[in-house]
Amino acid sequence: MYKKFLFFFCIAFALSCSRVPITGRKQVNLLAESDLMKMSLVEYTKFLAAHSMVPDTDPQAMLIRKVGANIQAAVVKYMNANKKYKKRIAGYKWQFNLTKDDKTINAWCMPGGKVVVYTGLLPVTLNETGLAVVMGHEIAHAIARHGNERMSQQMALQTGGAVLSIALSTQTAAAQNVFNQSYGVAIGLGVLAYSRKHEVEADKLGLVFMAMAGYNPKEAVAFWQRMAKESSGSTIPILSTHPSDGKRIEEIKKFMPKALKYYKPVAQPVTQ
Repeated sequence: MYKKFLFFFCIAFALSCSRVPITGRKQVNLLAESDLMKMSLVEYTKFLAAHSMVPDTDPQAMLIRKVGANIQAAVVKYMNANKKYKKRIAGYKWQFNLTKDDKTINAWCMPGGKVVVYTGLLPVTLNETGLAVVMGHEIAHAIARHGNERMSQQMALQTGGAVLSIALSTQTAAAQNVFNQSYGVAIGLGVLAYSRKHEVEADKLGLVFMAMAGYNPKEAVAFWQRMAKESSGSTIPILSTHPSDGKRIEEIKKFMPKALKYYKPVAQPVTQ
C-alpha cells in the first residue's frame, strides 16, 4: 500500500513541477491554486470584517489603490507577454485595502490578488515609490506561489500526503490557520513563514513589476535601509525570516541592472 501511494505521490510531484516567472527557478506546488483562491476569498472577507479599513475616499487609501492598480497592470502585461505564465493570474480578482489606525509594519497578498497594507507601514514607505517597493514585493509572493510551495512542503511531510488537501477543500479551522500563516496574515509566522530564498526571489520579481509600472526600482535600496533602522531591536512581521539587511540590499543591487531594463518613467511619485 505504501509503495503504491509513493508511486502516485511521485507522479503528482513530477506533474506539479513548474518554474517561477523571471527567475526561472523550479518549484513544486502540490495544491490547486484554484482551491487556495477560494480560501483566499473567505479569509480575506473575514479579515476585512474583523478589522477597520480606511475609507475608499481617504487620500491614503486612494494611493494604495493607485499603486496596486499600477503593479497589477504591470503583472498582467508581463504574464500576457510570456504566455507560459499567463495561467498564474487566471481567476485573479484584485483588491487593495488599507487598515485603519494599525501601527503594525506589515503588508501581505493572498492568492487571487487580495492585498492588505497596514497604516504602520506608511511612515516607512514615505512616498508612492516606496509603497510600490512593498506592494510589488508582496504581490510577487502571490505570483511566485510561495505560499502554495510552503504549504506543499508541509503537505508532503504528512502521512498519506493528502491530509492538507482534504482539509483545504473542507475549510477546516486547521487549514485556515495554515493558510493564514503561509500568506503572512498571522502575526508571528512561525514555521510556515516565507524562507529567505522566497524573500530574495520576491525582491527580484517585485523590482521588475514596480519598474514596469513606472517606479524607479533604485528606491528599493533606500526603503530597505529605512526598514533596517525600524527593525533595530524590534520584531516586524514583514521582516520575519527575511535575509539580513546587508545581504538583502547586496542582492537587490546585484539584480538592479536587470530590473532597470524594464524601467520607463511614466509619472512623478506623489509624496504623502
